[in-house]
Amino acid sequence: MTTTVATLAALILLAGCSTTPGWSEIRPVPSPVGSPAAGFFPATPPAPESTLSPSPGSWNGVRAPEGLRVVLLTVGDDAPTAVLVRAVQGWATETRADLEIVHADDDMIDGIVAAMQMNPDLIISAGDALVDPLATVTASHLDRQFLIVGAELAEPTENVTAVDWTGAAYRGEGLGTASAYDPASFTPERAAAAVRAGVASVLTGQRGIVLWME
Repeated sequence: MTTTVATLAALILLAGCSTTPGWSEIRPVPSPVGSPAAGFFPATPPAPESTLSPSPGSWNGVRAPEGLRVVLLTVGDDAPTAVLVRAVQGWATETRADLEIVHADDDMIDGIVAAMQMNPDLIISAGDALVDPLATVTASHLDRQFLIVGAELAEPTENVTAVDWTGAAYRGEGLGTASAYDPASFTPERAAAAVRAGVASVLTGQRGIVLWME
């Protein structure tokens, strides 16, 4: 189901948070199915805001439990964002995740709030323009888990995990686009791997860090 921000905002104003489409209540992040291979976790627990480079494919043994509640928060219709959206949708179909979509083009802050009001287990962000609004909102909602794919926050809190690679790495906050930014690097294969690696990291408790894909 695709949910527009305008509709959600109207529902919240008229009847409060309990009427927002989504799930009945927030719950702890479910446990994953399976476990990662060697090279996924570092030798010592990572410090907050660390950048880690997991071994390629080391996340493949981790699967989201069926029915994981996910909101895909997206903005823009550029080619890289479209690739990321399709990757999340494909992953959700494969794992039988319960996926909702919020298009935040009209008002990104409202879109993030609407996504949180839906009580998902995880909010996945696709679209560089969401980086600064997420930096504004996420630190005040540590009980909500966010996964940013193809971009990252300059100073993420413990509830914000990101997946990046050479050719992506938009950081916002005036830092702008990396000099190596390359839209062609957003391939379906890389996007699919990034989604799987990021979800594996969140589900296994390795959060508040950046996974760097080789």
